[in-house]
Amino acid sequence: MNAFARNTADRVVVVGGGVAGLSVALRLAPRPVTLVTASPLGLGTATGWAQGGIAAAVGADDAAELHAADTEAAGAGLTEPDVALRVAQEGPALIDWLVRIGVPFDRADDGALALGLEAAHGRRRIVRSGGDATGARVLEGLVRAVLAAPSVEIVTARACDLLRDSNGAVAGVVAERDGALFRIPARAVVLATGGVGALYAATTNPPGAVGRGLALAARAGAVMRDMEFVQFHPTAIAAGADPMPLATEALRGEGARLIDETGAPVMAGIRGGDLAPRDVVARGIFQALQRGRTVYLDARGALGAAMPTRFPTVAGLCAAAGIDPAVQPIPVRPAAHYHMGGVKVDAHGATSVPGLYACGEVSSTGLHGANRLASNSLLEGLAYARFIADGLDAPPPAAIVPQAVKARSSGDLPAIRTLMERQVGVVRDAAGLAVAVAALAPEAEACDAALVALMIARGALERRESRGAHWRSDHPHLVAATHTETTLADLRAAERGRAAAEEALTP
Repeated sequence: MNAFARNTADRVVVVGGGVAGLSVALRLAPRPVTLVTASPLGLGTATGWAQGGIAAAVGADDAAELHAADTEAAGAGLTEPDVALRVAQEGPALIDWLVRIGVPFDRADDGALALGLEAAHGRRRIVRSGGDATGARVLEGLVRAVLAAPSVEIVTARACDLLRDSNGAVAGVVAERDGALFRIPARAVVLATGGVGALYAATTNPPGAVGRGLALAARAGAVMRDMEFVQFHPTAIAAGADPMPLATEALRGEGARLIDETGAPVMAGIRGGDLAPRDVVARGIFQALQRGRTVYLDARGALGAAMPTRFPTVAGLCAAAGIDPAVQPIPVRPAAHYHMGGVKVDAHGATSVPGLYACGEVSSTGLHGANRLASNSLLEGLAYARFIADGLDAPPPAAIVPQAVKARSSGDLPAIRTLMERQVGVVRDAAGLAVAVAALAPEAEACDAALVALMIARGALERRESRGAHWRSDHPHLVAATHTETTLADLRAAERGRAAAEEALTP
């Protein structure tokens, strides 16, 4: 394994090129940063696909306390109130920071920020850019700023392991490029690797979103929290594409309705209706589909011919699928979209492993609880980037311990995706989850995707209640609100117990 050309540990390695990773790199300036991205900068990240916007309490009738209260309500008992308030308080300053680096947010006629409404928000507080192109515009601004930052070095490679020093602290990464392995020593590593949606057959996430950062952290011994909570976006466009294009929640905020093939409202009689929290709407659509109905998002009356100018991204996606949303309703279905669980971090983004930090979707901060409030994801990544930069005070590493890098199998990802879709989806039960656990366990040691999928499935099996995005048809009620925390050692012990129990039952 060759040493990295600039073999200095006086740097922070940031793994990931989305909103979280880019923001951390910028916030750490002028401290030296090596940004490791598996794809060329600006590509392969879910940030660029984000249509909704950034939630920020900037309106005259709004306040951070109101934003935090909406976040807590959506989180179904697992959002930590102090985290929700702290992040909500950051919102206005974060918008100002993005404006300063050149993100062109949409404006009203008087020059004020144009504010949109989305499901489960009590105020208009969604700040957008380019209508439904917010993620792409934010990503463009951050990429420009990073490319102009002399303190940031960009390495296009895949992080495949973490270096450790003689004190057990994380001391850099092992990266792979064109089949060659090399070390990048560092005083700290920040994981900003995104989510897990591509572990499901129906997803709105990029193909690389299989939880590699989660696997890196788990194999390093980090505590993982609430892994079972996967959010399914209610309105992915059901036109046969993989990944599935998204019809932003903002459409319903502007009056679009969910109907079936007869024109009947799908969410009739359900509290919140079309603007209920995402988990509620996703289950409503899922159950309608299970009953043989076809579900559509009808924007004809609310937007009609204004669709291409108000929501150009969705209009373009529909056009590519042969749908004219001005005159046709859009076929939709739930798809894996966001992971509320992740690597447990503290108020400064630090994990339980010294020298290892996590930011964005890969982390579990306590903000989202059991169900993420719409447009809080970009906000969280931006906020925790600042918290990490302000709090990161890792000493230079001790001597790096030589280690062999274990080859990881890519596994049978199509089979994993089908399994997760069928057994660990919108509605779950013990029988299906047990099938998933039994199928994934033999592959987890050698395959990162199988390991992350197993952590999700086992967490779902052990949470015998229905809460937020985790819905058990065999346990439809709430129990006392508790977080689920686990480590790879816990998972291995549980699997040994499961295997022993199965063996005892074998004649």
